[in-house]
Amino acid sequence: MADTDSDSGADTGHRARMRARILQGGGDAFHDYELLEYLLGLAIPRRDTKPLAKALIARFQSFAAVISAEPRDLKRVAGVGDAVIATLGFVRAAALRLQRANVYGKPVLAGWQALLDYLHADMAHLGRERFRVLFLDSRNVLIADEAMSDGTVNQTSVYVREVIHRALDLGATALILVHNHPSGDPKPSRDDIQLTNHVRDAARVLGIQLHDHIVIGREGHASFKALGLL
Repeated sequence: MADTDSDSGADTGHRARMRARILQGGGDAFHDYELLEYLLGLAIPRRDTKPLAKALIARFQSFAAVISAEPRDLKRVAGVGDAVIATLGFVRAAALRLQRANVYGKPVLAGWQALLDYLHADMAHLGRERFRVLFLDSRNVLIADEAMSDGTVNQTSVYVREVIHRALDLGATALILVHNHPSGDPKPSRDDIQLTNHVRDAARVLGIQLHDHIVIGREGHASFKALGLL
């Protein structure tokens, strides 16, 4: 049964020692499974959560991937229930909120690394392809960040007209396209290049500039502008 409890004084002492480590500034020394173990203890406080933490790391390969995993995938791991999923969801939301604070209301092109960090945190470990558009004003300040479509494991349907229509609704003067490759390899595909060209051409007619198209993978990203594709 998921999220079951069993009282253990040893577990309580172990968590107290973990708290002491973090209070002493030793957070960087924690293994991925230890960070996850402590978080799981918040969801199921009277249970030894180390085995579950290690099972989740084994299944998803990293702390970041566990936090980013879809609830349906998490539930495939024995011992994961709604309390665990909700706790991990709060951690993910908090992490993205911190990253987003470095991006919103600031000129995006002047804080490019902050933008890449935010996008990577949000999309690198998604199990499905997601296409989103960053809409910028005349000062290149981000005014909207919107997912336009979610696809299957390796493709997404994107309609150029919808992207341009939304840009006009928002009064955007520039765009940055973003999508992820669940395979982990950020190399642009032929379809990615074709879509980018269609959006660029349609936007140009209306005086809207396409700054870049960023493809996010687990280990990095690809920039159409840096690759000379824009």
